[in-house]
This record gives sequence, C-alpha cells and structure tokens, in this order.
Amino acid sequence: MAKDPVRVLVTGAAGQIGYALVPMIARGIMLGPDQPVILHMLDIPPAAEALNGVKMELVDAAFPLLKGVVATTDVVEGCTGVSIAVMVGGFPRKEGMERKDVMTKNVSIYKSQASALENHAAPNCKVLVVANPANTNALILKEYAPSIPAKNITCLTRLDHNRALGQISERLNVQVSDVKNVIIWGNHSSTQYPDVNHATVKTPSGEKSVRELVQDDQWLTSEFITTVQQRGAAIIKARKLSSALSAASSACDHIHDWVLGTPEGTWVSMGVYSDGSYDVPPGLIYSFPVTCRDGEWSIVQGLSIDEYSRKKLDLSAEELSEEKALAYSCLT
Repeated sequence: MAKDPVRVLVTGAAGQIGYALVPMIARGIMLGPDQPVILHMLDIPPAAEALNGVKMELVDAAFPLLKGVVATTDVVEGCTGVSIAVMVGGFPRKEGMERKDVMTKNVSIYKSQASALENHAAPNCKVLVVANPANTNALILKEYAPSIPAKNITCLTRLDHNRALGQISERLNVQVSDVKNVIIWGNHSSTQYPDVNHATVKTPSGEKSVRELVQDDQWLTSEFITTVQQRGAAIIKARKLSSALSAASSACDHIHDWVLGTPEGTWVSMGVYSDGSYDVPPGLIYSFPVTCRDGEWSIVQGLSIDEYSRKKLDLSAEELSEEKALAYSCLT
C-alpha cells in the first residue's frame, strides 16, 4: 500500500539552506525512499519571485516522491496541515548589530510563526529550528505554540555533531561511518562542548575509544574543540557565504533519525527541552545525546561527566539562561 504524503514545511525556503534542503526532502533523504511528501515552502514577500523559481526547479526535477508544492509568503497557508516544520528562516546578525537587536527581530518572527503552527499545523507536528540563535528561537516558538508538546520542539545541533564526527574521521584516517557517539552539549554557539569521552571507532579488532586511538589529549581538548566550535566561521571565510549544504544535510539527518529511529547502540545530538538531566537547568533548549525510537527521542542517561566536562556543560547552560532572559525581555 502506498503511504499517504506527509506535509513538510521549510521556512526561508528561497535562501541558501532552503535551496539545498528541499531537493533532499523531495528525494526521500529525510523521510525515507518510500514516503511521499508535499512540500510547503514559506518565505518573506521580497523573496516571492526567487521562491517561485525554486518551485519551478522542483517541478522540473520530476521527483517521484513529490506529490505537491505549496510556495507562499502567507504564514497561515505555509503552516496549514504540516506534520514536520523545518524553521530555517530567521533574521541574521549583521555587522554592527547588538545581540539584543537580533534577538528582538527573531522573537517577533518566531512569535508569529509559532502562532500559525499552533493554530494550523497537524496535531503532533514535529518542529526543528535551524535559524540562529537556534536554541532560544526554539524556546520562543515553544512559548507561543503551547499546544504543541514541548518534546516536539527541537533545535539543530546535528551539524556540530556531524562536524565532530568528520574531524575525528580525518584525524584517524577512518571512515566517518565507523565513528559514533560523539556528543554536542549545550548551545549552538561557541560555548557548545564537543565531547568525545564516550565516542568509539569500529576497527578490525573491535570497537575502541576515540581517546585511546587519538592518543593526544592536548589535541582533543584544544584544536578539536575549537575547530568544531568555529567551523561555521571558517566556512564563511572560505566561501564568503555561510554553511548551506552541510546545514541542510544535517537537518535531514536530525528529522530522519527522530522519525525513523537511531541505530541500536548509537546516539545523536539534538537540542531538546531540558528535564534537568545532567544537572542542566530545566526549561532550556539544550543539546544532549539522545536515542530515537517510534518518533520519540530520549536523553541518554548515566554517562559519566568528568570535572573538565562539567565546567563546559555549565558554561553553555549559563549562556543559554542569559539568552533566555534576553529573549523574554524582548517579548515585553
């Protein structure tokens, strides 16, 4: 029996990440090779013409799984009936702007999109926020879409997770698919903590810990961490544009694993609503290691946290608490 199509919303769909993301969704990379989709692409009125161009290209690509395209600048039309929402659109920080200015702009964007999702999306809609500040934008969205379960509102740290896997695979000259269980803790910002203490690599003689194979704690606590934290800035410097392909790919990975499940014994990093696990203050959207099954994520419990890691986890939580206070001050 053919499956019913799933309606997937991409906001900011005429932008760089959107342009890379929509063909991946239409090709079945996000929801699987047998899941038809109807794409809802939303953008702001000045981008209407470009958005229509993306729609033309989707038609021209003749994707067998793509059962319809809604290209709109109307937030209600964009959100109606969607089961998955990938929130890529946001207000970017421009030169000379204070954090509060960016936050104020994003608070108003996420407030209106949250209301539209609240009133028009499918009942159990899953939301992934990509636009920065991703963790705090997700928190605002949660605030203004109270009927969407808190566990259904997440933010993207899978890009950082994948960057960490990539760095380890390059360092050890192994296939990236043989490295697993790195963790990104905290905020999608420069305070995030890429943690390899529980990560392993598949070798011909069985699974070995990353620390044991790298044999260079100095590299793991310095260059490795800063490379992952600052990779976005390095790409902007090289490309003169921000990461689009890798962001789109990791957004697909995030939803794919959330909906279809993580492999046995493997966890991934997701920004999720904190329940107080690992002494992270409840009520923040914070990146944890999670496993997914039957469309639900669970935080991996019982991992040992050394003193060095504890400080890093707390530092990112402090930054998120400050961001939360700033965002709430913009609401009033």
